[in-house]
Amino acid sequence: MNIQENLKTIKSSIPEHVTLVAVSKTKPVSDLMEAYTAGQRIFGENKIQEMAEKFQEMPKDIKWHMIGHVQRNKVKYMAEFVNLIHGVDSFKLLNEINKQAKKHDRVIDCLFQIKIAEEDSKFGMSKDDAVALLKSETFKELENVNVVGLMGMATFTEDMALVEKEFNYLKSTFNELQTCHAKLKIISMGMSGDYQLAIDCGSNMVRVGSSIFGSRNYIN
Repeated sequence: MNIQENLKTIKSSIPEHVTLVAVSKTKPVSDLMEAYTAGQRIFGENKIQEMAEKFQEMPKDIKWHMIGHVQRNKVKYMAEFVNLIHGVDSFKLLNEINKQAKKHDRVIDCLFQIKIAEEDSKFGMSKDDAVALLKSETFKELENVNVVGLMGMATFTEDMALVEKEFNYLKSTFNELQTCHAKLKIISMGMSGDYQLAIDCGSNMVRVGSSIFGSRNYIN
């Protein structure tokens, strides 16, 4: 199967209310353009420099999502064009995004990354930290960011019962945080191996890469 057929298969398997982010990290522009030709307009990258280079080369109606861990000193390179930043895990990062967005007279949509897995390698804030941040006066002063949802990454495991438990935790956290921040609309969870389970648990945005583009070639 090719990229266009893969996309068609995945889109036919997810409900209309679920947004598909095509995770295109490490893939050449030619592959992304195959997906674009098939109608895909939302692409997810985990390296800001790579995303910025692809932004320059590709059509401007694409919505670029930053799905990886974000270093504050690199926010400036994507502030002009990024559509949604998934991995906001601290006030310092949110404040930097606000500062860089202001320079471009933009309001950038963001998701709080909640730590739902026990793996040390996973980033994210706790539910209590997120609640405290949403209720703080300093948060209310940020005029150039718009926190519109939550993102979470489940444990990398074949134990689907554990993954389901973590997805359900993110959904319950979302429900709780909505009571103090009504703008929350997006729950971004689920990837190629577990997006159907994530949707069953309440996800309305899935990040699918290898099922669309095939396995990745990582260069050290």
